[in-house]
Amino acid sequence: MPHIASFSFATPYALAPMAGVSEEPFRLIARRMGASHCPTELVSAQGLLRKGEGSLRYLRHQPELEHPFCVQLFGGEAGVLAKAAICAKQLGAQMVDLNMGCPVKKVTKTGAGAALMLEPLRAADICKAIAEATGLPVTAKIRTGWDAQNQNYLEVAEALAKANIAALAVHPRTRAQGYAGKADWGVIKRLKQCFGNTFALLGNGDVRCPADAVRMQEETGCDFVMIGRGALGNPWIFRQLLGGCAPSCEERFQVVWGHFEAYAAWIGDTGAAVRCFRKQWGYYSHGLEGASAFRAAVYSIEEAELLRSITHRFFMQAKRVEGSREGEGEGGGWEEGGPG
Repeated sequence: MPHIASFSFATPYALAPMAGVSEEPFRLIARRMGASHCPTELVSAQGLLRKGEGSLRYLRHQPELEHPFCVQLFGGEAGVLAKAAICAKQLGAQMVDLNMGCPVKKVTKTGAGAALMLEPLRAADICKAIAEATGLPVTAKIRTGWDAQNQNYLEVAEALAKANIAALAVHPRTRAQGYAGKADWGVIKRLKQCFGNTFALLGNGDVRCPADAVRMQEETGCDFVMIGRGALGNPWIFRQLLGGCAPSCEERFQVVWGHFEAYAAWIGDTGAAVRCFRKQWGYYSHGLEGASAFRAAVYSIEEAELLRSITHRFFMQAKRVEGSREGEGEGGGWEEGGPG
């Protein structure tokens, strides 16, 4: 049974932290479908300390359903991150994940996200500070390196191992690549070969369907497969990995509309939810016949009642476009805070 620190998991398939996606409503759906654990999207350490409404909302969770509850933080200063981690613990966090992969300039220019790949010792000091301040297991999510000339993931992993991290997730693209090109699964394999069972290893990148997840684990030996864009609009990927079936039209509608209603309750404003949820309609309709017309319709709607009617009509007769696969993803998701 795969484990991280003292926590054991029934399956080795995790949901990746994705900004604008890994909010409580979607995490709960992924959990229900069989995801082993679902970290929050990246949360600003500074925002959490200021008790910003958005930052605090990201930490909303259901303790009985989200166990262990893992909060992903980003920031560049050890002291600030340690204090933010204490705040996260007070709000229910049972694990803290350090974001070292976000390639977005507004994050990296502050010394956070993928910028930490340039300073392995600083990253290690941050992990130590969080662990000492909270007593919680600390994990990290990294990339291959800053760019093609600076692929220092082994050096980074060595520094983090000395800081006694409990788990390491790797998205094997460089910061310069963003989400373009092909993920180098050989990086995941080399990390497993070099560090064995020093920490739990989570592989991430280019897992678009159940077969990809199985192949990644077979080829790399990683302990967990972390699924990002492959789960966008397709939380059923976790169920299918456990031998379950693809969704019926009825189930697809019920899950999609249930997600919207939960999201509206989560932000506390149905009108705002209608507008903010639009990208999710795109994810859920991707690969289905008539998706373009459906998106054009829902993107112009402001009333929830009319939205429900159109959504019901579309998903109750939805058929996959010939040649498309459940779980290929939209190709435009947000892993680690950047566009995919």
